[in-house]
This record gives sequence, structure tokens and C-alpha cells, in this order.
Amino acid sequence: MFTLQRGGMTLSSLDERVLHPGVKGLPITEPLRQGAIGVQGWNVLNADTSFPVAVLKTSALQHNLDWMRAFCDRYGATLAPHGKTTMSPQLFGAQLANGAWGITLATAAQVQVAHRFGLRRVLLANQLVAKADINSVLHLMRGDPDFEVSALVDSLDGVARLGEAAAAQALARPLPLLVELGLPGKRAGCRSPEQVMAVARAVAATPGLQLAGIEGYEGLLVSNDREADVREVAAFVARIAQLARDADGEGLFGSAEILVSAGGSAYFDLVARGFNGMRGLSRPVRPVLRSGCYLTSDHGSYQRLIGALDEREARGPGLRPALEVWSMVQSRPEPGLAILTMGKRDASYDIDLPLPLYAHRPGPGAPTVLPEGCSIVKMNDQHAYLQLPEGDPVCDALVVGDLVGCGISHPCTTFDKWPLLLAVDDAYNVHHAVNTFF
Repeated sequence: MFTLQRGGMTLSSLDERVLHPGVKGLPITEPLRQGAIGVQGWNVLNADTSFPVAVLKTSALQHNLDWMRAFCDRYGATLAPHGKTTMSPQLFGAQLANGAWGITLATAAQVQVAHRFGLRRVLLANQLVAKADINSVLHLMRGDPDFEVSALVDSLDGVARLGEAAAAQALARPLPLLVELGLPGKRAGCRSPEQVMAVARAVAATPGLQLAGIEGYEGLLVSNDREADVREVAAFVARIAQLARDADGEGLFGSAEILVSAGGSAYFDLVARGFNGMRGLSRPVRPVLRSGCYLTSDHGSYQRLIGALDEREARGPGLRPALEVWSMVQSRPEPGLAILTMGKRDASYDIDLPLPLYAHRPGPGAPTVLPEGCSIVKMNDQHAYLQLPEGDPVCDALVVGDLVGCGISHPCTTFDKWPLLLAVDDAYNVHHAVNTFF
């Protein structure tokens, strides 16, 4: 049985949590200690859980952890996976135990959660703006000398706000910052190399702050034109690398090493290649990838993108989908329609609707693969409309009480719907729980 490694995270409080009736996916009618979930003998295919239920297949998780570690070793890259994907301390621990250098996060609140469970190194891939948010991060730095956190900045105003806060907190060590290179018409980030350098100079000149690196987010370049994407991502990564060289040439970095960072979950191979071999600077360069969705992948958008990455890498099968949402048929109102007990409150729908994979009548045996032509065509808050091709024996046999397993597209917006997911083996035996904190 695959057990999640803890990677130095302090997770015992989660094992001791008392779960009460009403936790989505759990069949309990009395309080249950979370650490006892694995000895209940639950099996999803036996319909032992409540439905809907979100599951993580541990064999796929371990494969993806191993795959990404080997990938980073191959390119000399460092991994700080984006924790906003899962916001799960247990999954953070597994990533750290399997080679991650730290965890990337997006908000000050996420940093506080991660620190509470023992995370030691955070890349906050966002600008700190609100006074309370700035102070909360600086408070962690002041109170915990072993806690490392760096953040982004993209404006002189941002530098001034952070500098004022750092001075007021009288920090014993400076706040490391990476200047963000953005893209015209997109979200945050400097719009020109000249702006990047102006902000970098301001950081270096401000007491209490320290220039640690240059970064950007190439995921904003993802389009339906893969060839154009590859060209534009490569050029964008090259600009980040050159800006790091320019800033180093002016002696602006105050950190022991220079961070160059990018890497969403679509083109992180291009990022790793673009940063590989950056040498000849005044101090070591650490290329940091921030891919978050690699851990679970999906059955939709990322599966398509990873297929293209596999072709570029030419190293055989890549990342495997690990996340599924299982529900039950609650109505067969028409021959070509089944209504399922899940909806927008349970599964992603922002990129694609869930993808029906399996059907199973509760009991022993393996699930049956659903035929082509089955599709979720609509979701309400608590209902999914499963359209079925008429005349197919598997679909015609589907009755109220049968189970349907769905893959998802875009794991981020499924995880945030589940305070607790169940980790299962390939036979869907439940072994433990995974918490999220959104």
C-alpha cells in the first residue's frame, strides 16, 4: 500500500481530527477520528462511501511524484510546486519528500496555513499589497528564523509599500523579492525590460528588501496554436534569463543565489530547457519550476497538454490522472439520459465538464469502461446530466443506484470543492484521507 510521505510536515493534528457526520463523501453517522479511516474497510465500488466522493488514486500519485523528480534531475531544475492546486498539507509533504525544494503559494492566508503545518520554504508567486497581508508574512519571518519566504513585486509603488512595512517591523533579515515580468494585456508583471530593471534597482536600494530573482508566468501564453505557443514560451523564458543576467551585471542581487522562475503545468519542459545551463553569473543560479497540476494531472485539458509534452520529451508515457469524482445514478428520466448525484459543487466545469469514464453496479469486480458517446452535457449545483448513446448495452443497462466514475479537467477547481478527499488503491479500497484548506 502506498502511504504518503510527510516530508517534514507536522501532520499529526490531522490524524487526530474528529470528523462528524456531514463531511462530504463520508458514510459516517457517528464521530470518527480521521486517522481511523483506513481501518474502516470502505471500498468505493461497493458503495461503502457517501456519493459523490472525490478520490485520489495513490498509484498515479506515486508515478507522478517519481516522474517529476526524474524530469527535474534531467534538466537541473528545482521544483516548488504551486500549492494552490491542492492546498493539502499531506500532498505538500509527499511533494517535499519526493524532491521538491519548497512550495509555491498565491496568498498570504495560504502561507499562514502552510506554515502552521510545518512548511519551511515558500515562494509566494504574487504581489503582497494589503497592509494586513504584508504584516502577516513579515510576522512569520520575524517569529520563525528558519522560515524562508520570498514574494513578487512589479512596481515602484509595490517596492515602497514593502519597504515601509519592513522598516516598521524592524526585521533581522531582509524580505527576498523576485521582480515579475508580465505580458501585454495579461495580468500582473512589468510590461518591459526597462520596467523590470527599474523595479530591480529599487528593491536593491531599499533597506529591509533584497533582490532574489526574476520570474514570470508563461501559462498565460497557452492557446490553441501549439507551434506558436512553443515559440512564444521559449522567447519569454529567454527574456527572464537575460534580465537575470542584466541585473547581476549591475550587482543588484543580494541573495546567496539567483532565482529564475516560471513553469505552469502546460509548458514546464520548455521552461526547464530555457533555464538549463545558466552559468557565468556572480553566484549560483537556481531555476525554479512552479508546476502544480503535475501531481494529479487530469483527464481533460492538462492531459491534452501533457500529451504534447510527452511528444517533445520522447520518453514514453508521462503523467497519469490521479483524481476522479464518483457519483450515483439517481434518475433515468429518458432512455438517453441519466441524472447523477454530483454537480458544480463537486467537480470542475470552468474549462471542460467532467468526463464520464466508468460505470459499476455496486459490488465486487472491476468497473466497466463507458463507451464513446457518453458525455456530461450540463451540470446544476447538485446534478449532472449524463447523455447516453441509445442502443449501447452498457448504457441501456444503467439503472438508478449504479455508480459512475468521472475524470475532471483542471484539478484546481475540483480540489477547492472538497475539504476532504479519499486516497484509494487501484481496487478503490480506501486507505486514508487528504485534507484541503481553501
